[in-house]
Amino acid sequence: MEYPHSFEELVECFKMLPGIGTKGAERLVYHVLSMDFEQVERFSDALLNLKKNIHYCQKCGHICEGDICEICQDSTRDQTTICVVESPKDVFAMEKLKEYHGLYHVLHGTISIMDGKTIDDLNIQSLFDRLNENIKEVIIATNPTRDGETTALFLAKLLAKQNIPASRIANGLPMGSNLDYADELTLLKSLEGRKKL
Repeated sequence: MEYPHSFEELVECFKMLPGIGTKGAERLVYHVLSMDFEQVERFSDALLNLKKNIHYCQKCGHICEGDICEICQDSTRDQTTICVVESPKDVFAMEKLKEYHGLYHVLHGTISIMDGKTIDDLNIQSLFDRLNENIKEVIIATNPTRDGETTALFLAKLLAKQNIPASRIANGLPMGSNLDYADELTLLKSLEGRKKL
């Protein structure tokens, strides 16, 4: 016996989300069926409002509801440092630390040969449009993956050509881990990123 069309359509929609397979999508649809009509309407409105109201900041590429995000508008932030990240969720992760007070630039991905993503697919040109004599450092905070490292090296070379000081966030062993469980690349990065005590 097959599900009714409306049920099946919502299952297919939930399967578009990352990490949601058929079984998980079916469970979500059953849950939606058990919700009040007002709750479903609120959920539906929230989805539509997200797509209507959320845009990318014209300066840095972060998400916002206007043309320029709150961070770019905040004149109390350090205007001499830009932290380059892969996605808006990385900005929120950094902001949770409450230690970094500079500006951001969101690339919206990384250079990826496997996925066919090149520098033209990333938000790179607008980064270089922002660089001026006030910028003292660009912190490259892409993820420590093959694509993240490739992107970081590419950016570092471009920044060096313009004599803009660039740094890379440290990576290596997480707190609480053991050396014998770490892979070779993680150990190598930990060794390379060592600092004096």
